[in-house]
Amino acid sequence: MPRETAADSAVALADLLADARVWKLKDASSGLRASAPRPVWSTGRSALDARLPGGGWPTASLVEVLLETTGLGEIQLFLPALVECQHRSGEIPWLVWIAPPHEPYAPALAQQGLELRRLLVVRPASATEALWAAEQALNSGVCAVVLLWLQGTDDRWLRRLKLAAEAGGALGVLFRPDRHRFESSPASVRLLMRRGEHETDLELIKVQGGRPGPVDCRS
Repeated sequence: MPRETAADSAVALADLLADARVWKLKDASSGLRASAPRPVWSTGRSALDARLPGGGWPTASLVEVLLETTGLGEIQLFLPALVECQHRSGEIPWLVWIAPPHEPYAPALAQQGLELRRLLVVRPASATEALWAAEQALNSGVCAVVLLWLQGTDDRWLRRLKLAAEAGGALGVLFRPDRHRFESSPASVRLLMRRGEHETDLELIKVQGGRPGPVDCRS
């Protein structure tokens, strides 16, 4: 699996942006990208899909996941979308993980069907570098999904991430501690994940065009 240190992050993202410029020129000549509807990636859970607009995670948007703690199955929540977006696309898109709290386990991801050669892990030195890297990746046009882990940020940066996701057609996922639940957020979808008595509790606290409320994670 490709892995980037903070020192190499700018170089790797510059490569992605270089690829993005070529891709956008091709799309501009055909005129298909602007008119094609944005795809929706299934969550793999029918109860959750039923609550989301279009029946899955909306692309070209920002999703915020508020966590009581890490390791609640947040990656499994997006794994079906990661696999689907790579297999459905004609040219395999990049998946970018920025500042994950744990090292992604490559064999398990490959077994699930991910193309590891298109998975980029970025280890920034600071929150500012992480936000910058996420904005560039989301806006590049070659990334299908960008996952970002942060302890916190301000509303200005959240709006920048949302605009970048819309411009690049990517699904941006921001993981933050659940203490930010009562703060305003421009994210199209906000989920709260907490440890339940027997399994993880999942609640949609904001969903544009969908239905908020608790979700049965078993289906």
